[in-house]
Amino acid sequence: MSIIEIISNRHSYRGKYKTDRVPREDLIKIMEAGLAAPSGCNKQTTSLICVDDKGILKQIHAVIEPPIAETAPALICVLTQRINAYRDKCFAVQDYSAAIENMLLAIVELGYQSCWYEGHITDDDKICDKIAKVLNVPTEYDLVCILPVGIAENEIIAPKKKVFSERAWFNTFNSKE
Repeated sequence: MSIIEIISNRHSYRGKYKTDRVPREDLIKIMEAGLAAPSGCNKQTTSLICVDDKGILKQIHAVIEPPIAETAPALICVLTQRINAYRDKCFAVQDYSAAIENMLLAIVELGYQSCWYEGHITDDDKICDKIAKVLNVPTEYDLVCILPVGIAENEIIAPKKKVFSERAWFNTFNSKE
């Protein structure tokens, strides 16, 4: 698939995963794609932990309530450091967002599925902190997202998207050009 086809075919997958192990070589390619993303002022604020050990996955799933991605054979945990850059601004959110999108595209290109879980784990109950504790993440890092990785057990159903003309224009907002 071309990159445009991969972008068009990528959708959040929240279903069950097949039990097939994801080879480390593929997980490395996915993480390398994430770390190759642009970074504000090259501060490289994004770090990753991939979990494919069944025992550690079980510990992580024990702290996620309500449960998600329980059958995924691998999980990529996205960490960030809040480092100030240009004009004392922090671009950590932009950095890890770009890294996540790169990984989501690499996941699809390699024949797997995933879903960007951020709000579910960073909400008021701070599941992210519980996962970080399981993974021995130092306090200067925030765990901001998890990406399950695996082969979808079910068919991928694309969500309905608004038409192009409702969300994109030329030259001025909402132009009819």
